[in-house]
Order: sequence, then structure tokens, then C-alpha cells
Amino acid sequence: MKRIFFVEDDLNLINGLSFAIKKQGYEIDIARTSIEAETLWINGKYDLVILDVSLPDGSGYDLCKKIRKISKVPIMFLTAADEETDIIMGLDIGGDDYITKPFKLAVFLSRINALLRRTDNFNQLDTELNSNDIKVQLLKREVYKKGEQLDLTASEYKLLCLFMENLNNVLSPEQILGKLWDCNENYIDSNTLTVYIRRLRTKIEDKPGEPRNIVTVRGMGYKWKTIN
Repeated sequence: MKRIFFVEDDLNLINGLSFAIKKQGYEIDIARTSIEAETLWINGKYDLVILDVSLPDGSGYDLCKKIRKISKVPIMFLTAADEETDIIMGLDIGGDDYITKPFKLAVFLSRINALLRRTDNFNQLDTELNSNDIKVQLLKREVYKKGEQLDLTASEYKLLCLFMENLNNVLSPEQILGKLWDCNENYIDSNTLTVYIRRLRTKIEDKPGEPRNIVTVRGMGYKWKTIN
């Protein structure tokens, strides 16, 4: 059974959403403060983390940064902030999804199911990807560059796998977003994808400003270019 870690301080929201999540067949642990969240995180292993950005004693962004140091678990931000800069920051520090209040319960549950489904799909792969001194061990979800292990977030890992499964094929932004996220989730745009691409390049490219692996094809999209 999938376990979800829900960090939220609004008791009314906790009651409603936790009931709906349990009806989906998931287990759920709840924390209402940053301190409580850090204590629970030490003692539990989770398949998905849902973080409210504004907490009484801290920020969900800070919790996300701490979690990302030790885990690639999918993270969804739940917040009233809907400014583009807030969304991009949340994704840039390692978040996988971002939903703003108010929202429809059906949409919220759909996004949870989509995140867990995508994670399961990647976990089921049982091959190894190799190209340009980059190796991905899919069973272990580990990435190596010239033998040195890289620390990628869940989203970076999925994006890298998508490129390396389509060597030398141009992928449009729409194709990439449609593969990694649900097609009807229009809140994810080309600007957000640019953040993901830039962040991944800083980790896999020798010169991120002059990328040789993930190259931009002007007017078309991106592709993983094999180097002879």
C-alpha cells in the first residue's frame, strides 16, 4: 500500500483531504509543523510527499530542500501562492508538482495518482541506458557521469531517461510535457520546462553554457545528441 506524507497546518483541509486520500486506498501520515514533519520523516518511508508552502514554524520550500538531500521521493506543493516565480522556485528546488488553492478535489486526487503512476512506471524498467559517458541504472534509479554518481531529483531523472530513450530524436516541448505530465495540466508551460532543462544541464554537461548532450533545436525543441 502506498504511503503519503501530508504536511499541512489547516485542520479543515487536513480532515477533508486525508479522508479522500484514504478512500483512494493510500495510507497517510500527517504533520502540522516543520518540526513535526522532520520527526516523522526520520521514522517513515513514503511514496509521495505533499507539502504546504506556508507553515507556522517554517516553509515547505525548506523542508523540500532537506528531503532532496536524502531522497528522490515525488514532492507536490500545496499552497495559496500562484505567482509564476513561486511555482518555478518550487520546481527548481526539487518539487515535482504544484497545485494552488482553491482546487477541485477530483483534480487534486488525479494529480496524486498521476505522480504515483509515473513513479511506478519508471521503477518497472529493468534495463540500463548508456550514452556520452552518462549511464543510467534504471533498476537502482542511479545516474553516473564518467563513473561518478550524480544527485538528480525525481523530475531530473525522468527527463534524462526520456532523452536517453530517444537518442538523436528531436522532442518538442509539448511531447516532453505530455510524456512527463498529464496533457491537460496546462499550468506547466515552456518556461517551466526551460528551468528543468537548465537544471539538468548543470549536472550532466561539462560546460552547461555550451551543452553537447541535451542540445536545443531552434524552433523545434530539444534532443539528446550522441557524440561519436
